[in-house]
Amino acid sequence: MSSAAGMAKARAPKRARGKQRVAELLQAAAEVFAVKGYEATTMTEIAARAGAPIGSLYQFFPVKDALADWLVQNYIALLVADLQALEARAGRIDTETLVDNLLGLLRAHERERAAAAPLVEARMDERTRRTTFRHMLRKQIAAILRVRSPTLSVEAAREMAVVLVSLMKAVSALVDEVSLPGRAAALRDLRSIAAQYIEARLTRGSTGSTDAYSPPPPKARNMAT
Repeated sequence: MSSAAGMAKARAPKRARGKQRVAELLQAAAEVFAVKGYEATTMTEIAARAGAPIGSLYQFFPVKDALADWLVQNYIALLVADLQALEARAGRIDTETLVDNLLGLLRAHERERAAAAPLVEARMDERTRRTTFRHMLRKQIAAILRVRSPTLSVEAAREMAVVLVSLMKAVSALVDEVSLPGRAAALRDLRSIAAQYIEARLTRGSTGSTDAYSPPPPKARNMAT
């Protein structure tokens, strides 16, 4: 994040009226950022969109960076909470439920995700994204896998997390391609691949095998359907 945001952080409201106003300002900021992009958006436009005095906006968010940082950090906090909740029950759910939760993670919190995604792209370079967001996902997923299989080594859990995050991103991207022929079948295949991968790796880990993982051959499909 920028140094300006570090010097001028968002001010948390204490009263119910202030909390409502901040929610309106954040929603307006998300909408304007989505349309105009981070660089082209002005604080005046955000205040106007919220129907709020410009002074009210500056009272809670002294600089535009503080607004953008709050939207991004709020989304990341929601993802972390989801992952921690999944970790807490990872040992009590079946593989299919685990896979559904993981593959659906990047599609959850639609409004917050829509607000944060363009800001992350605009304000973080590839290296920063890799060392923050991706690192967080991989670390949390590795922890989930070790709860599910306590005998799994730290290294194996990290390796699996890399694969699973890649599958999560593939599913998220495919969900957006609503008019793509065969989209539903492809999503089912990705879900099946993830489930079989987890089962195979965790079974191997519990037996102490170090053989390389080989994915199962794809199921034959009637191409006429």
